[in-house]
Amino acid sequence: MGVIWETSPWAFLFVTVFAGGGAAFMIGRAAARGWNPFWQAVLQVMLLSAAVRFLHWGLFAGATLESWRQSQGSLLSLHYYLVDAVVLLVFAAIGFSRQRTVQMLRQYGWLAVETSPLTWRPLRDAKSPPQSRRD
Repeated sequence: MGVIWETSPWAFLFVTVFAGGGAAFMIGRAAARGWNPFWQAVLQVMLLSAAVRFLHWGLFAGATLESWRQSQGSLLSLHYYLVDAVVLLVFAAIGFSRQRTVQMLRQYGWLAVETSPLTWRPLRDAKSPPQSRRD
């Protein structure tokens, strides 16, 4: 048992980072695609964190009905829930930021310039959208 992982680092990498992180990335991306605020993605990631905790408990923590009855299982461990939630929130934030950057550059290219894969900044001399000529 470690501070970050409950049973083994491989279980943490497989369930939390790869499976949960991929799902959290897609949650952040979906929130940005719908022009929704990031707090909506945070709520969804909290639910995903509970599902990831259940997978850890069910697959790797020796979960049995008897351990659930005796409250010896780690399913309801607040510590490991928060660890999973923080990791998943990082993935959701990356997905949200990347998608929002792509949106801003695609839809408002005359107003913004990409500064990194996750950020953009407004152009200083942008006054109005480009005018289309109708002849």
